[in-house]
Amino acid sequence: MKITFLGTGTSQGIPIIGCECEVCNSRNPRDNRLRSSVMVSDDDFALAIDAGPDFRQQMLRAGVKKLDAILLTHEHNDHVIGLDEVRPFNFRQRMNMPVYGAVHVLSEVKSRFAYIFDSNPYPGSPKIDLLPISAHHPFKIGPLEVRPIEVMHGDWPVLGFRFADFTYITDMKTISEAELEKVKGTRHLVLNALQQSQHYSHLTLEEALAIIRRIQPEHAYLTHISHSMGLHAEVSRMLPPNVSLAWDGLEIWC
Repeated sequence: MKITFLGTGTSQGIPIIGCECEVCNSRNPRDNRLRSSVMVSDDDFALAIDAGPDFRQQMLRAGVKKLDAILLTHEHNDHVIGLDEVRPFNFRQRMNMPVYGAVHVLSEVKSRFAYIFDSNPYPGSPKIDLLPISAHHPFKIGPLEVRPIEVMHGDWPVLGFRFADFTYITDMKTISEAELEKVKGTRHLVLNALQQSQHYSHLTLEEALAIIRRIQPEHAYLTHISHSMGLHAEVSRMLPPNVSLAWDGLEIWC
């Protein structure tokens, strides 16, 4: 199973429009971050987790020719607003795109993309099948066994997902002990870390490292990173040996 980091930035991406900070002006490509998303794939199957505003660019950059499904963590725009861009896959694959998410997430998708689900949709509109999942029940997408993990994004419920020895969690601030138990034993962990200073709905670097110490994965990768975190090269020197800042285009095998 290959994991491709399609984007590792927060809701505004990096660089931010009009910002002149050292991170937004950095020439290191690892400081340029599209909105957070990963792809889980093998030779025959490809699943994208989230489809934010950079979805088209991410698919082109990663050279994705076939996409079998999309799995949504939650309904914030930086994770769903690129769903219109599934149209080329509809045309190429001659199928509706399966989109999995919690019931309230799919309800928001249906509202924001009302034209897709109209009784008489405009010709050429995206073709999407909405497939509800529960935070409390494992499920399958193609060959993949998926175990959902519910975390809180401030007061907002968000789903992380575990695939065998790989776990992906984004937009988290807190997690219950029961949900944390689902993560333990994972070898490869992806976890959000927005910045070094306190934030009301995202983990800070220090908070993320504390959770990683509790889970003790073989390796952890930090994502959903803002320009306030600091330069990739400088922050990387602060991290334990088993923790890395993820970057756009990074590929790992699980």
